Amino acid sequence: MANWFLKLRRRPVPSLSSTPAGTIIYAIGDIHGRLDLLQQLEAKVMRDAADSDAERRLIICLGDYIDRGADSYGVIEHLRQRPPESFERICLMGNHESYLLRFIDDSSVAANWLDNGGAATLSSYGVRSPARLGYDVSATDLQATWRSSLPASHEEFLHSLVSSHREGDYFFTHAGVRPGVPLDRQDSQDLMWIRDEFTADKRDFGAVVVHGHTIVVEPENLPNRIGVDTGAYETGRLTCAVLQGRERRFLVS
Repeated sequence: MANWFLKLRRRPVPSLSSTPAGTIIYAIGDIHGRLDLLQQLEAKVMRDAADSDAERRLIICLGDYIDRGADSYGVIEHLRQRPPESFERICLMGNHESYLLRFIDDSSVAANWLDNGGAATLSSYGVRSPARLGYDVSATDLQATWRSSLPASHEEFLHSLVSSHREGDYFFTHAGVRPGVPLDRQDSQDLMWIRDEFTADKRDFGAVVVHGHTIVVEPENLPNRIGVDTGAYETGRLTCAVLQGRERRFLVS
């Protein structure tokens, strides 16, 4: 399996789908607080792009920048800065960013967010997560502390995230799409949360969907979709799909 993955990363795979002429795209999977892996992967992206003749270089981050890993703060601070020189960068909304933003306004989601990795995000912002929510601290008190601890610049960045982006024959989103629904009519909740109904479907979605959200041992390179969430926070492998013309390949931190 490992040897196959190395070959897949090194050798371009032709497809019928294509990026816009002169454009190379690096689509990065779920980061989940691993700033170290993001920086390692960006260094590889820059070296890779230096060997490309593409006139336009685009990094697309597929969401889930926070939770679970140790440095959610650092990831957000990094992504809100200017992209590497000569690159564009588009950041999409993941379900974990959505949870964070919901907690600002709705304290009832506190327990679910904490159980799904939010405690690590709070810690990275200097907020102690309660051992027992409701006993050590109430959800509304924790919400108030969080509101005062989240920098305005970070909240502004999070609100700027979009749910999808299209380039040529590729459609980028966090989780996937609802099969049978046109891409321009997709619901944002599906784009952030859908899983089995999407990953099990073999039909043409109207574009090749490039997504994260569903963890896979190796990146999935299928006719109708490309999955690149290789569980970075746990495996130490952050993956991006490299798309140029009709070629597809992968880089990993």
